[in-house]
Amino acid sequence: MNRNKIIKILGIVFLVFVTVIYIKFFTSDTNFENDEIYVQIPTGSNYQDVEKILSPLLKNMNDFEFIAKCRSYPENIKAGRFLLKKGMSAFQLVSAMRRNVPVKLAFNNQERLENLCDRLSSQIEPDQKKLLATFRDSTFLQKNGFTKDNVFAMFLPNTYEVYWNITAEKFRNKMLEEYNRFWTNDRVKKAAALDLSPVQVITVASIVHKESVKKSERPIIAGVYLNRLIQGMPLQADPTVIYALKLRDNDFDQIIKRVLYNDLFINSPYNTYKNIGLPPGPIAMPDVDAIDAVLNAEKHDYIYFCASVEKFGFHVFASTYEQHQVNAKKYADWMNKQGTNR
Repeated sequence: MNRNKIIKILGIVFLVFVTVIYIKFFTSDTNFENDEIYVQIPTGSNYQDVEKILSPLLKNMNDFEFIAKCRSYPENIKAGRFLLKKGMSAFQLVSAMRRNVPVKLAFNNQERLENLCDRLSSQIEPDQKKLLATFRDSTFLQKNGFTKDNVFAMFLPNTYEVYWNITAEKFRNKMLEEYNRFWTNDRVKKAAALDLSPVQVITVASIVHKESVKKSERPIIAGVYLNRLIQGMPLQADPTVIYALKLRDNDFDQIIKRVLYNDLFINSPYNTYKNIGLPPGPIAMPDVDAIDAVLNAEKHDYIYFCASVEKFGFHVFASTYEQHQVNAKKYADWMNKQGTNR
C-alpha cells in the first residue's frame, strides 16, 4: 500500500473519529419537551443512582456515560438540584450536573410547626419527620430560649435561598440567624417597653394576624389585647379557641367560622377565655406587618371589639362592656340571618 493511500485512510479514520466525538460532545442528548427541568440527586447517591434518574431524560445514555467517565464525574457525584435545558449535549449535561442550583424556598400562613415542616419538605430534601425532630431538639431549644410549644415563633414568613440538599440542622440554624437578624435593637426595645419578650410579641401578633388582614386596624386590635394584658383580663380571643378545637380534633383543615358558647369551655392551655395571659406559643405564623402592629400598637382605651356588619372585613371597637354587647348582638343577629352555625 503506497504512502498516499495510507494518509487517505488515516484521514478518513480521523474524520470518523472527530465526527463521533463531535456527536458525543456537542449534539443534543435531551429527551424532554419542556424548555428546562430540574432533577434532584439525593444525598449519598452513586453513579448508578444518577443513571436511573437521568435515563428517561436522555436520548443516549451511552454518550452521557462516555463523557462522564472522560470528565471523572462518576467519582465526583454531587447531591442537589440541577438544571437541565432542552437541547443540551452530553458534555453540557455533565457540566450541569456539577452545578447545584439553589431553591427559592417560600412559606407563610402556616398554622403550626407540623404544617410548616410539611410545606418545607416539599421544597427541600429533609422529610417532615426529620425537620420536626430537629426543630424540637431539646438541646437546641434550651440553648436558644425556646420551648417545643413556642419554637414556631422562630420562623418568619419570607422567601429564602437555600440548596435543596441542605440538612435539617443547617436549615434550622439559618432560620435562627434570620430570626436574630429580624430582632434588631429597636424591635427588642419596643418589646421590652411592652414588658414582652420577642416570642411573646409574636404570640400576640399571631392572634392579631388571625383577627384581621386589614393593615390599618391591626395596631388598634393589638392595642386591645395589650390593654387586656395590662388589666389582667383574659384575652378572650376567638382565634385561640378555634386553635384549641383544631388541636383537640387533630384536624387543622377544618373550617370554623363561628365560635359557639360551649366552645368557650374547652379544656386547653390555648383557650384564652379560661386562662389568663398568653397561650403557650403562637397560634399561627404572623406576617411581619402583624408583628410590627404589636410593637407599634395604638394607645387607646378600647377593651372590646367584634366584626362589623356595616363594613365587612373590619371591626367595631368599644371601651365599655355595655357598648360591646350592642355591637356583638348586631353581629350575632347577622350571623344567624346568614345561617352560619359553624
